[in-house]
Amino acid sequence: MTDPAPVAPAPLGLLAELTHRCPLRCPYCSNPLDLARASAELDVATWGRVFAEAATLGVLQLHLSGGEPAARRDLPEIVRHAAAAGLYTNLITSGVLTDARRLAELAEAGLDHVQLSIQDAEAEGADRIAGYAGHARKLDFARAVAAAGLPLTLNAVVHRQNLERLPRMIELALELGCRRMEVAHVQYHGWALRNRDALLPSRAQLEAATAVVERAREQHRGRLVIDYVLPDYHASRPKACMGGWGRQVIVVTPEGRALPCHAAAELPGLDFPNVRDQSLRDIWERSEAFNRFRGTAWMPAPCRGCPQAEEDWGGCRCQAFALTGDAAATDPVCALSPHHALLSAAVAEAAEAGTDFAYREMRAR
Repeated sequence: MTDPAPVAPAPLGLLAELTHRCPLRCPYCSNPLDLARASAELDVATWGRVFAEAATLGVLQLHLSGGEPAARRDLPEIVRHAAAAGLYTNLITSGVLTDARRLAELAEAGLDHVQLSIQDAEAEGADRIAGYAGHARKLDFARAVAAAGLPLTLNAVVHRQNLERLPRMIELALELGCRRMEVAHVQYHGWALRNRDALLPSRAQLEAATAVVERAREQHRGRLVIDYVLPDYHASRPKACMGGWGRQVIVVTPEGRALPCHAAAELPGLDFPNVRDQSLRDIWERSEAFNRFRGTAWMPAPCRGCPQAEEDWGGCRCQAFALTGDAAATDPVCALSPHHALLSAAVAEAAEAGTDFAYREMRAR
């Protein structure tokens, strides 16, 4: 007799990856190595149905992402569908394809919030990391967001090659009028895993960056909230990835596959359903892929029976697969994992590596 599928809690967020197209070539991009072409993307009507189903399922927040979502000319219409569904809608963008006129159109359509990504504090470093000369346009876009009256969050993705300029990135968030900033260390999946040796910080760099964030939080309390996402490779306890597999977030890819996290498509042996064929509720509650690592019954030792099991939910399945070849293995971040030494070995290897990137590139399928 097999264990029954665990009851699925209502999801809180939907990450809608509208497209993989993007003029930036970031070497840590969270998109898969095999990028979907424009011809495969869901149309507006299908996205509208998905948004309505998400709201009925319990989703409160919608994050419009990519690639670069503004690469879609029909983005205002997509935003109107989101607003009609009653979802709080956040645009996650590089800002390089949206001018003040189009931003006003998005605000009129019902956009609630903008999250702007930056690669560095200054143009030279930012444009090198992005593989695209866009830093100046990002700053112009940020000022346009403020002029449009929309709240702005600055997302600084940090790593070995820009951490020393973290204080200046925090100053930039203040100068741009942000009330919230996310300082997110690179997580090593997809393109970031390919570039791990060029991106992974040392322990000393991490400790210095953490001290910078702690000081800034205290100094700017009441003026700027700083969310801080730590890297896993220097940790001894795993995080609850995406709040736990199939517990809080649904990701829908440009071609319509529904995933528990943005990197899950790389896992072998899982058939992720497509929203073209099934309702979001059926996918969330009944699909084998979403139930595969939901709850705790699937866990091996030492996860099974661990008092942290219902806090970290076993950590990251994609990371376990990337490092061990087994998606059901204990996340190597955990100090109790028999594979924990892989992390220190990766850090040591990165310390001896160069700084060249393999940039994100579109490739035909």
